[in-house]
Amino acid sequence: MRLMRIGEPGHERPVLVSGDGNGTGDGTGERYHDLRPVTADIDGAFLAALAEDPALVPDPAALPETSIEGERIGAPVARPSAVLCIGQNYAAHAAESGAEPPKRPILFYKSPNTVVGPRDDVLIPRGSVRTDWEVELAVVIGRRARYLSSPAEALAHVAGYAVSNDVSERAFQLEESGGQWSKGKSCETFNPLGPVLVTPDEAGDPRELRLRSWVNGEPRQDSTTADMIFGVAELIHDLSQYLVLEPGDVINTGTPEGVALSGRFPYLGAGDVVELEISGLGRQRSVLHPAP
Repeated sequence: MRLMRIGEPGHERPVLVSGDGNGTGDGTGERYHDLRPVTADIDGAFLAALAEDPALVPDPAALPETSIEGERIGAPVARPSAVLCIGQNYAAHAAESGAEPPKRPILFYKSPNTVVGPRDDVLIPRGSVRTDWEVELAVVIGRRARYLSSPAEALAHVAGYAVSNDVSERAFQLEESGGQWSKGKSCETFNPLGPVLVTPDEAGDPRELRLRSWVNGEPRQDSTTADMIFGVAELIHDLSQYLVLEPGDVINTGTPEGVALSGRFPYLGAGDVVELEISGLGRQRSVLHPAP
């Protein structure tokens, strides 16, 4: 199942994607169905209900078709109560950051209001000189998870997967942080998400997805989730020992090598275009602008 939210911020409507296209919401060979007969929005309450009753969403033929032409694509999940992020979860990225691979998952938080649509502009914060991109696999929780007994239980708590950009301001993160990273992670617009939320049955093995990024058409990152130090199941199990994961929560699972922090590429500036893609989950395109 592929789910989208279409419309202006705060007024998105839920959409089911079907058809013989690539399944990523780009309109090629795809059809769109209004989900409002089923739910007012794709939020934690809907995802929890869907987890309990997968037949909640009927066959696409039973839903009215709709058009998304000319409309904004919103983030595919509304109002997450938490955006939890995993640092240095790819060995090569840890190395380019000057760190040893972690022995336990590194957790930091982004403010939930950083989440924007996959084609929305990204605002360069006032005073920023080191704004960076990070393509990541996002995991959206569908069932409440607390004190899971093993990683084997974890994937049953996943509602779906999406493309995420964990945009970062490295000076805020590393030099002005006071020892925590969230100042450099929580600036407005710093988490484009989507275009689609793909349920696990269609997304495939979360350890076999290709992640890529480009800046102004030039390749930056190209890796696979097989290189993650801690896989999705391990991360959910680990987090559940320390906090309660609620339906609709987003977990950003880390980024591969190829970011500006490496010193190999310049940081982002006004007018730059960042594109991200994960196999089967779609493609993002964000233009950078100075924050007003």
